[in-house]
Amino acid sequence: MRIGVDLGGTKIEAIAIDGTHEVLRRRVSTPRGDYPATVSAVRELVAAIERELGTTCTVGVGIPGVISPATGLVKNANSTWLNGQPLDRDLERALGRPLRVANDANCFALSEATDGAAQAASIVFGVILGTGTGGGVVVNGRVLEGRHRIAGEWGHNPLPWPQDGELPGPSCYCGRTGCIETFLSGPGLSATYSTIAGRRTEAADIAAMADSGDPSANQALAIYETQLARALASIINVVDPDVIVLGGGLSNISRLYNRVPPLLQAFVFSDSADTPIVPARHGDSSGVRGAAWLWP
Repeated sequence: MRIGVDLGGTKIEAIAIDGTHEVLRRRVSTPRGDYPATVSAVRELVAAIERELGTTCTVGVGIPGVISPATGLVKNANSTWLNGQPLDRDLERALGRPLRVANDANCFALSEATDGAAQAASIVFGVILGTGTGGGVVVNGRVLEGRHRIAGEWGHNPLPWPQDGELPGPSCYCGRTGCIETFLSGPGLSATYSTIAGRRTEAADIAAMADSGDPSANQALAIYETQLARALASIINVVDPDVIVLGGGLSNISRLYNRVPPLLQAFVFSDSADTPIVPARHGDSSGVRGAAWLWP
């Protein structure tokens, strides 16, 4: 029996999996800004599940950052109260056992590669398109973390093959400008629409407006699709995945799966560009399921 924990910025969700079957799910609000309370919340959530199951489980935790191999502390987390903390060690002490901690986008990719939309694929690139743009790489069923544990962090590379008006690009919280995340995140799509229409609208509303024939929304999505194609082509040129799986709120925009693949050919360094781009099978549950799968 495995427990997976998704430590998000607003909620902490945990599930128990027996084989591939989910048997229990619980969630609590994240104690934002309070690191000791966050550790306690994870401990209490795991303890509550194990009491209900009547057994002790392995525990994997997905976090919005990584444990730095240089310092042993969390880095790159947008839940900033986790940064600089020995989260894995504190959780192990709190739970009284070894556990495994990984980036939440890596967990997403692992879930979809294990029993999701990319099941049985050798090389999988999992993409999170939401408030940010995370990514993870799974090779032969194992997460590829890399020397610095940042493999798959495509969102903080510059948008490739920039077009008129895209340079120097929006400022990013990482301190640079023109990062992929500033274009392909939900706020990035909203900013593109705002430039066209002169008013700010949420990304989900833009997709609905485009479906209803709104010309500004359609123009914004067409720009977004070319940007997504260029960004994914740069990944294909380096990793050449068998499947690309999209998750996050923007992955629910159905037209992406028809309109982006034909745009790849102009940028992929090959005589063909037929990499499947598919939606996540497990949707919002992929991250927490992947955390459970951190244990073989």
